[in-house]
Amino acid sequence: MLIGEVARRSGVSARMLRHYESLGLLRPSGRTGSGYREYSGEDIRRIFHIESLRSLGLSLREIGRALDDPGFTPSALVDDLIRQTRERIAAETDLLTRLRRIDAAEPAGWEDVLQVVAVLQALGSKSPAARQRAALSAGDEVPVEALVEAVLRETEPNVAGALRWALARSGADGTALLAKGLDSPVAAVRERAVRSLAELAGDEPTAHLRDALAHPDVVVRGHAALALGTRGVADAIPVLIDMIVDGRNDTDAADALSVLASDTATAERIADGLVSRLGTGTGTGTPTGAGFAQRVHEVGDPAGHSTRGTTEAPARVRLTQSLADIPGDTASRALIELSQDEDRAVAVTATYLLRLRDAP
Repeated sequence: MLIGEVARRSGVSARMLRHYESLGLLRPSGRTGSGYREYSGEDIRRIFHIESLRSLGLSLREIGRALDDPGFTPSALVDDLIRQTRERIAAETDLLTRLRRIDAAEPAGWEDVLQVVAVLQALGSKSPAARQRAALSAGDEVPVEALVEAVLRETEPNVAGALRWALARSGADGTALLAKGLDSPVAAVRERAVRSLAELAGDEPTAHLRDALAHPDVVVRGHAALALGTRGVADAIPVLIDMIVDGRNDTDAADALSVLASDTATAERIADGLVSRLGTGTGTGTPTGAGFAQRVHEVGDPAGHSTRGTTEAPARVRLTQSLADIPGDTASRALIELSQDEDRAVAVTATYLLRLRDAP
């Protein structure tokens, strides 16, 4: 078969076939009487082998080795091709992301494009100081997607704070993107997402924070509850009480409860919840007096939690301390009963708090 016919049937141009021959990759088996190249069936099969290996990304040199070296094994080369392909895809994906962000900024001219590129490069800098400066100087030209991605990957606390501030100041709606971060398999990313949501005002961030109260990650629940408490959302009460019992940011949780307690009905609900957790369990010391026991029996757990025993003394002390800023009769009666508690630390704390409540 002559070269023209081979090119037509194989789809490989005559010029490329000659190039393969010049490299020693393909040698026609014969020549016609007129000196034209003549390809055998074996030559045609080799052409298809060459093209198949080219489709995998092998260089012509690698193809020649693969076809002519009997001891050649493809495993190492294929592994290397996989690595190279992944790197290429990552680079192309990164380029596509940058282009989309520049497009989202709607630049009016090349100066705007260059400004966006400069900020994006600074946000991705290895220098924390450079990232922080970029966050503090970020304006409307920075797409919200870039700020959200930056805040979710940031490990330096000061830079993360600057990015959260920039995101909140931008006025752009990154709520949905941050909410997706709550489902990340990486705990640190989930925490960054909920902390960023906590600094965004509006109904949509608040709604996502409400949903986060039932999140399986205890850290996410805690940050959501603290943020909602300062916003006056009473749904956060059960999680805030759990935080006090567990000793996780218990001081902040108690402060959030005191903010919620400015409403009379909510204050009673909070006091009921604290009393319920104080009055369960069989550990060191329980509040004495039939009145208190009856009150616990009537209240149960208003949060709907199982009344897990708050038997450890530190947890009972923290719960007692949390009653300090909760107004109303329920909290006062509880403190009176607790001042006679068998646990001296609880009794002393309750006595001190009663004196503060009675002080003019």
